[in-house]
Amino acid sequence: MSKRLLILEDGTVFEGEAIGANIEVNGELVFNTGMTGYQESITDQSYNGQILMFTFPLVGNYGINRDDYETIIPTCKGVVVHEAARRPSNWRSNMSLNEFLEARRIPGISGIDTRALTKIVREHGTMKASLVSPGDEFEHQMSQLKATVLPTNQVQTSSTLTPYPSPNIGRKIVVVDFGLKHSILRELSKRHCDVTVVPFNTSAEEILSMHPDGVMLTNGPGDPTDVPEALKMIQSILGQVPIFGICLGHQLLSLACGATTYKMKFGHRGFNHAVREIATGRIDFTSQNHGYAVARENLPKDLLITHEEINDHSIEGIRHRNYPAFSVQFHPDAAPGPHDASYLFDDFMDLIDQCHTVEVNQ
Repeated sequence: MSKRLLILEDGTVFEGEAIGANIEVNGELVFNTGMTGYQESITDQSYNGQILMFTFPLVGNYGINRDDYETIIPTCKGVVVHEAARRPSNWRSNMSLNEFLEARRIPGISGIDTRALTKIVREHGTMKASLVSPGDEFEHQMSQLKATVLPTNQVQTSSTLTPYPSPNIGRKIVVVDFGLKHSILRELSKRHCDVTVVPFNTSAEEILSMHPDGVMLTNGPGDPTDVPEALKMIQSILGQVPIFGICLGHQLLSLACGATTYKMKFGHRGFNHAVREIATGRIDFTSQNHGYAVARENLPKDLLITHEEINDHSIEGIRHRNYPAFSVQFHPDAAPGPHDASYLFDDFMDLIDQCHTVEVNQ
């Protein structure tokens, strides 16, 4: 195998073996603590523009299969692993991790000390990084990296361009796609929801003209303040239709209600994050992937905190006190990850039915 370098913005360099596509990229380096689920993570649009490093030492051992895609075209910039399995073994496997990365034009690097790399990111925070060939002059590579301006249009490049249906016979749900994971559609399909997926910049008038029973605000990449058009839409539908937000959708609902958000030092990315439901004390292990969070400071009185992360006490869920709207920072669709919080989709269905009952009785 040929050599490849991982260069960090602070000047740290790791040398390893090249895997995946033979191209050079820049991106924001982040780490994921999951022990499994690498296919779902790589194909999660929330990693748009990021170089994804896995802390688990062996990645690719069960290959790539047809069932675990979270999007058809992944948008992460690169993959970093300690060891990439060369011979996957699983009855569902269609190809190796290396073959998949080559086919999707994603470069990667293996054979580096990911534990040391994780410590750097935890201490200094997420930073820009490059995956490059070792032939070029280092000073030139560093200057190119430092001059790189990371994009702020990740949602625009992740969202669908046109509306499309996922038909069924139950409640009518409009899903606003900010970087939709297929697992959200799977959960709605299990509950027989008649879904229409719409682009991130769909207006409130267009959404309400579809006469939905509920609106889902999906996960997605980047800074929620880079999607101002979504805030106007949410403010216009709030109180008119039940709303459920996940991850970026949680942040956008909070912003639309007057909250603020901040960038975390290194974010939450993994499938072992313990979250407490404040009202009951219930502890759920959750799947998470976010670099921004809702701030407690100056949280509007209209918003009630429903969940918090056990370790850093960051806000993990909110509910509007006056309107049928709630959201969570974690992924109750759990692909990959524990299914502890999948009941929240049932809560959304119950909220829709309650609102419908109120309308009928009025």
